[in-house]
Amino acid sequence: MSNTAAQSAREPVPARPAATVVILRDGPAGLEVFMVVRHHEIDFASGALVFPGGKVDAVDHAEAWADLAPHTGTSAERAFVVAAARETFEEAGLVLARRRGSVALLSAEEAHGLVEQYRTPLLAGDTTFLDLVRAESLMLATDVMVPFAHWITPKSQPKRFDTHFLLVAAPVSQLGAHDGAESVEGLWIAPGQAVRDADAGTRTLVFPTFMNLTKLFRYATVADAVTATRATPVVTVMPRAERLEGGGRKLHIPAEAGYGVTEMVVGAHIRPASQPKTE
Repeated sequence: MSNTAAQSAREPVPARPAATVVILRDGPAGLEVFMVVRHHEIDFASGALVFPGGKVDAVDHAEAWADLAPHTGTSAERAFVVAAARETFEEAGLVLARRRGSVALLSAEEAHGLVEQYRTPLLAGDTTFLDLVRAESLMLATDVMVPFAHWITPKSQPKRFDTHFLLVAAPVSQLGAHDGAESVEGLWIAPGQAVRDADAGTRTLVFPTFMNLTKLFRYATVADAVTATRATPVVTVMPRAERLEGGGRKLHIPAEAGYGVTEMVVGAHIRPASQPKTE
């Protein structure tokens, strides 16, 4: 192999922009988050319990969103917010929007009607999320999407994502309906319960999801989570992997990211400081 070819072979694949939505509500026993189980036949995180979300598409960058998705950041940052709202509609059946001129988010009845009318043709490619928003005179509720975390897949991985996690404290009345394609189950669950289920082997969590669930566990209510998140700068996390003797890896993340832990051995029973006890 030539030097040029060898160098090219070592170059990391580009990280695909993606957006994930962490939807919270106050449940009877405390904070709950809406999650979905990824379909076993998809090629990334199949069977895993994840927050709704997915890749940023070209239409998420359309100039029309400048009017339909009010945002004070750059157009690239707006695209992550649009993708978060679109993927939440497609994958979870939740509509993060309001009618033009209204301050209230769509009701559960309105949201259900839009899911029934638009989601199947949208998933089939016969229409777009932009078409839906225009036709129904909607405005995306970008003000309720709060930057929560930013994770980039390590450069050593063959499939990489540049994922922005957005915290949403609404809409609690929209219970959601999974799409049956990317997700096979939708549920409200306490962050600590999701971690305990993974610890018991009844659920699968990918590393970023696991870490963000442990971060959520410190908050007693939605208001606590939103207030703390708005006041805390987001620090980008791209785990650095260290191979260990005998197999396994130790993953390193920056302390500034606020997870209460800076390293974890994958596959070992190590509990970060922010993780609830499972006994």
